[in-house]
Amino acid sequence: MIEFSEDEEIQTYLDEWVPFRIKELKEPVPREQEEARPARLVRLRPAGFPLRDIQKVYPINVTNDRLFEVYAREQWMGATIRKGDFLFDSRAMPDFAFEVVKVLPPGEVSITEETVVSLEKAEAQRPLWMGTSYSFADIIGHQEVKDKCALVIRYLKDPESFGEWAPRNILFYGPPGTGKTMTAKALAKETDSTLFLIRATDLIGEFVGDGAKRIHDLYQSALDTSPAIIFIDELDAVGLDRAFQSLRGDVSEVVNSLLSELDGIKENKGVVTIAATNNVGILDQALRSRFEEEMEFKLPDKKERLELLRHYIGKLPLKVSAGLGKYVAATEGFSGRDIKDKLLKTALHRALLDDAGEITEEHLDAALKQMPKGTQPPKEMFS
Repeated sequence: MIEFSEDEEIQTYLDEWVPFRIKELKEPVPREQEEARPARLVRLRPAGFPLRDIQKVYPINVTNDRLFEVYAREQWMGATIRKGDFLFDSRAMPDFAFEVVKVLPPGEVSITEETVVSLEKAEAQRPLWMGTSYSFADIIGHQEVKDKCALVIRYLKDPESFGEWAPRNILFYGPPGTGKTMTAKALAKETDSTLFLIRATDLIGEFVGDGAKRIHDLYQSALDTSPAIIFIDELDAVGLDRAFQSLRGDVSEVVNSLLSELDGIKENKGVVTIAATNNVGILDQALRSRFEEEMEFKLPDKKERLELLRHYIGKLPLKVSAGLGKYVAATEGFSGRDIKDKLLKTALHRALLDDAGEITEEHLDAALKQMPKGTQPPKEMFS
């Protein structure tokens, strides 16, 4: 009798590719009548929580494969399984599911003390990054911010020339819709840099230690694709001062890991971190102090609102037949995004619904009246 090697890859080849297997010539045996053989190998894939969002992938942070094998074998000893079944970790709340993606020998097997249990190695997940079509021509106003960004541009184009004096950590702050994200996108385009856009809350992991790993992977990915910009939006969501929130372990883990990266313990040459917040005053001082430069984004003044109106009107698919002076005054306190989305976009949609060939004063006035209370212009403007 020929004895084949126990090597897993040879066994897989025999099971999957030898066309004339004896068992294929036999009548199928019902599962309940088939005798389970001792499993030599069981390979698992994390499948997630059955009662949570099925669209979300829940990562598993296994740092010691041997420890996981002992844990899994002790928990599922004696279980009868086959490929495609699910095993539930009863020690997680709710039960965490693992899919059985491979067993040796094939068929129905039983987990014993001799079974090798392994976790499928997923390909390393890289944070999503994106190119951008925005440029500094799209940013109206904020001249002081643009002037300061000139140094960042020089660094990203020539990281070697700065050495230890590189502008690595920058904080953008100001009201929503004033152009913080747009400026980061414009910087990426100007310097041909990879842009990583992420909300601070996305850095919080599902398991202890996962948040730190996400931050490490984020910065490693940025370093691998440098020059790169990491833009962390809504920093205050995790970086609140202790006086504003009770200390949570998952948030503390994220902040501590982020502090390590911002401190430059590992040199990330050609990588700039830009964080954004709408309320800089509530940031934890330890976190805020790591940013070498703070750049304020203010609401547009009268001149800038006129420029914004002209800029966005030039992009509209319909002509605007209305004097702009009235709407410059009416949009005091508006951000650039308010002017674009709440005034011009609303007016455009009304014109399209009316099958009008142009956007008139009537459409613009109706858009202004639709604004939330507290942001509407005085009634005399419409008289």
